[in-house]
Amino acid sequence: MKKKRLDIEYSYDFELLGVISSAKGYKLAWDINSQLGVRLVKQPDVHIQFNNNITGTYGHFFHETPLNRLRLFRNKATETDAAKNFLIQEYPHLDYVIMSQGADKFDIDHLQKQLRSISSVEMVAFIPLDTLKSKDYFIF
Repeated sequence: MKKKRLDIEYSYDFELLGVISSAKGYKLAWDINSQLGVRLVKQPDVHIQFNNNITGTYGHFFHETPLNRLRLFRNKATETDAAKNFLIQEYPHLDYVIMSQGADKFDIDHLQKQLRSISSVEMVAFIPLDTLKSKDYFIF
């Protein structure tokens, strides 16, 4: 019997920023809320099934308007997970990942500039999607 293969091409309509910060997730979300005038709210943790049948659990904050969405993810799995996988495995040095998505996305350069002005943020860097193997984890 001949096998058929289904290839799906996803539309990646989001941008990612990597953040290095020693702050806890709720503190960083509060700082971002104050700086950007948004309302990142704690959501249930995101569970991701990796190719090696290991599940990782990641902290997640979310803000939504009619035109855009902003998400803050912790890059390292929670301490209770047996697996210590990273959400973005290509960048294990990042502490958090910010995802901007929607018709009226936040201007990424302006967003970087505002995030850099937060005292608890040590570094902000743009993450090019074409270099990521793990970009499929961000399709919700």
